[in-house]
Amino acid sequence: MANLKVPREKIPWFPTIDYDACIHDQECINFCKNNVFDWNEALGVPEVNRPYNCVVGCDACAKICPSDAISFPPMEEFKATLRKLIAEANREAEKAQKEEPDTAVRK
Repeated sequence: MANLKVPREKIPWFPTIDYDACIHDQECINFCKNNVFDWNEALGVPEVNRPYNCVVGCDACAKICPSDAISFPPMEEFKATLRKLIAEANREAEKAQKEEPDTAVRK
């Protein structure tokens, strides 16, 4: 099942903002071309409003943040979670395949 894909909504990879560290410079918003962030005008802070637009494995916004206010899950924890999700998806796919009726044409 090499082409098996885990739905993006199940993959916990997206930024978290530390508002105590954030300097409200909007660098994350200006940098991210995937529209993960929005600016909350009322609070004057960036928000992660479309977390699943984040490219899995990308942490570039955290690297460009001058105040280190953006973080992602630790890589080892993320890899373990992803392995678990892939194994789960494999089990579900195998179960679905076993439940499919035999469609072979018999003569």
